[in-house]
Amino acid sequence: MPLPSTPQIITCKAAVAYGAGEPLVIEEVEVSPPQPSEIRIKVVSTSLCRSDLSAWESHNIFPRIFGHEASGIVESVGEGVTEFKEGDHVLTVFIGECKTCRLCKSGKTNICQVLGLERRGLMHSDQKTRFSAKGKPIYHYCAVSSFSEYTVVHSGCAVKVSPNAPLEKVCLLSCGVAAGLGAAWNVANVSEGSTVVIFGLGTVGLSVAQGAKLRGASRIIGVDNNPQKCENAKAFGVTEVVNPNSYDEPIAQVIKRISNGGADFSFECVGDTDMITTALQSCCDGWGTTVTLGVPKVKPEMSAHYGLLLMGRTLKGSLYGGWKPKSDLPSLVEKYVNKEIQIDDYITHDLPFEEINKAFNLMREGECLRCVIHMPR
Repeated sequence: MPLPSTPQIITCKAAVAYGAGEPLVIEEVEVSPPQPSEIRIKVVSTSLCRSDLSAWESHNIFPRIFGHEASGIVESVGEGVTEFKEGDHVLTVFIGECKTCRLCKSGKTNICQVLGLERRGLMHSDQKTRFSAKGKPIYHYCAVSSFSEYTVVHSGCAVKVSPNAPLEKVCLLSCGVAAGLGAAWNVANVSEGSTVVIFGLGTVGLSVAQGAKLRGASRIIGVDNNPQKCENAKAFGVTEVVNPNSYDEPIAQVIKRISNGGADFSFECVGDTDMITTALQSCCDGWGTTVTLGVPKVKPEMSAHYGLLLMGRTLKGSLYGGWKPKSDLPSLVEKYVNKEIQIDDYITHDLPFEEINKAFNLMREGECLRCVIHMPR
């Protein structure tokens, strides 16, 4: 009986960022074999998330391969990996689930102490990279780096999904759509008949709207200064839209006035810490809950008058909508397959890999929700 072959270095195409805001360069890179507890994935589809755009515009870790919202097929597995085999369909996730650390076992959070959000551009396991070009290392993004034909991830940062699920659609569940749905369901626990206000009507905000609608919210107020996004929002469950540019008074006052004292739930999906204060102000006294989902590009510190909390408001943070990736994501994929949730309408553009810079431009100009980038077969 022949011994299984040992994975070798793969040479493939990847979109490499060499500097903040500089166009990505599609070139050949070398992808190392998966190390212990890792898998190597052939990326099938990957979509552009706003956090990729923000990091590309502002971070200083380069050269780098961005991308974290992706689907693919397992090409090879590293030593000790028993959960996956070649040919499995998977989604990548930017936070993992080791299932053994204190936080994973607590049942109280989806944060993992071992496979948390990776910010240094390296692999969790050995703090090294798996990409190189011309003999020099290329850094990762969120320990996923899906803007490459092949990538290596920790086995705890991938989730096996049904082969019946279309990979070109469900890739959105590896970040944006799942994050919004989970913020409404898991973090805020939106109640039937409630009033919801959502600041920012991108993919995440509109996914919050879908989640709130499915929970039976009676009013879902969307706030955005992009008229195009306001026009499209009602298809996702938003009942009314507010453009701050149309009012002379602060938008929080507008929301409180039209909602009879403030919303039951507010969601900050912009990535602006000043907007968190506005969202808090837009909630009602007594039980108003604000959930912040956006990742700020500048000014990470926030400030708010203590009286907002003293009067009974709650402020919560939400990372990936509270979903525990391995435990929860397969059932979310099944909900899509069973037509219980929608994904397709968030995809406004389908682009081939060689047009990835067009995707960045579309998102920067606010002309898309999600661009799905299709990798060469």
